[in-house]
Amino acid sequence: MSTDCCMLEFTVNGEPRRVHTLPMKRLLDVLREDLQLTGTKEGCGEGECGSCSVRMNGELVNSCLVPVLQASGATIETVEGLAQKGVLHPLQQAFLECGGAQCGVCTPGMLMAATQLLDRNPHPTLDEIREGLAGNLCRCTGFMRIFESVVSAAARADEVGHAG
Repeated sequence: MSTDCCMLEFTVNGEPRRVHTLPMKRLLDVLREDLQLTGTKEGCGEGECGSCSVRMNGELVNSCLVPVLQASGATIETVEGLAQKGVLHPLQQAFLECGGAQCGVCTPGMLMAATQLLDRNPHPTLDEIREGLAGNLCRCTGFMRIFESVVSAAARADEVGHAG
């Protein structure tokens, strides 16, 4: 692959975006530096912690491992896309209320993984939540508050008639 800059187009949080960048630049860096979407965090930079998780074409990916060229033409969802018109997503609200967010490094990735989980399984068991969030590490909460946040969000979604 060429190391020359190229123009890439993709959709981020429902908006068409264009960037002029190196094709092998990490998607994480393009989101944070070029598009100023700093919600996605870098934890390990090796795809081990999940802090940089985003959804690309409906699949959860570690954006630190994805060359931006791979995202050309893709639909990307970041944590900034969860809230709509100033209203927190049920997961964001549950993380606030249940104490699932601590230092904030893992929170965006946890939210994206939990969104993925609830979109696929609106009523997960505790074991299914553990499995759904297994690629995301937290060094602050011990995970129980995060799991409680997902359970709370699932219940809230039932109350308003939609999942995740």
